[in-house]
Amino acid sequence: MKRPQKPEPDGRLLTVLYQTIPGRLTLKFLSARPLSRMAGRILDAPFSRLLIPPFIRHFHISLRDYEPAHYACFNDFFCRKIKPGVRPADLRADALIAPCDGLLSAYKIREHTVIPVKQSRYSIWSLLAGDPIYKEYANGVCLAFRLCVNHYHRYCYVDDGVKGGNHFIAGKLHTVRPAALKTTPVFTENCREYTILQTKNFGTVIQMEVGAMLVGKISNYHEAGAVRKGQEKGKFLYGGSTVIVLLKKNTVKLPQRLFDATNAGYETPVRMGEKIGTAIERS
Repeated sequence: MKRPQKPEPDGRLLTVLYQTIPGRLTLKFLSARPLSRMAGRILDAPFSRLLIPPFIRHFHISLRDYEPAHYACFNDFFCRKIKPGVRPADLRADALIAPCDGLLSAYKIREHTVIPVKQSRYSIWSLLAGDPIYKEYANGVCLAFRLCVNHYHRYCYVDDGVKGGNHFIAGKLHTVRPAALKTTPVFTENCREYTILQTKNFGTVIQMEVGAMLVGKISNYHEAGAVRKGQEKGKFLYGGSTVIVLLKKNTVKLPQRLFDATNAGYETPVRMGEKIGTAIERS
């Protein structure tokens, strides 16, 4: 894991949108799913390829780690596939791996079901839209991996095991930038999809993908069945997004520096497949 870092400052537009009354009125339109669906259709169109070169230049993206490809549209480029071996998964049995590239925040779930994220508070009940399984994560851990537009937008399973079905929760599509996290319960308002994993080394784990403003789609590949650590689980189309992993009490040991960094307002850069924690041996 790299050194924790402060989130990049939000632009003036996001500050206006999320911290002024006129901006919040505009958000009702911008965060609506029909707008994101329309944006997704535009980015699926052949002419959207014109956006690729300026996007590469603006975000200083190196293509040397990615498989050569002809991109039919911008979204083809956005969810481009990395070369085999560039994101190796730590396959040691006791290693909890990062499911994606991103900026990691780690939270201990206190007061039974409440997670403080930035200046907002989220309950596991609301995050899972009332699924009774939320009760099992009291005093557990919530890991939030925030993806920016320049990150690799595919994600994997955190351990070997058996997954259940995919549970989609319809909602809005706010940005996951800090300006929104400070003022809006983004993770419990945005569209999201989760699955329950019966893992080999970490017990029952919930892995959730959260969409964000102008994300065309959360694309998960598999229904219920056996899965492998490091196996590609799915991908996001255009936009910044978040992967959330919930672990039960006494299943994983995480470095205290992760929690300290989060409490200090820092995020820790991680790469898909790298070890971030260690399984606690179960009797």
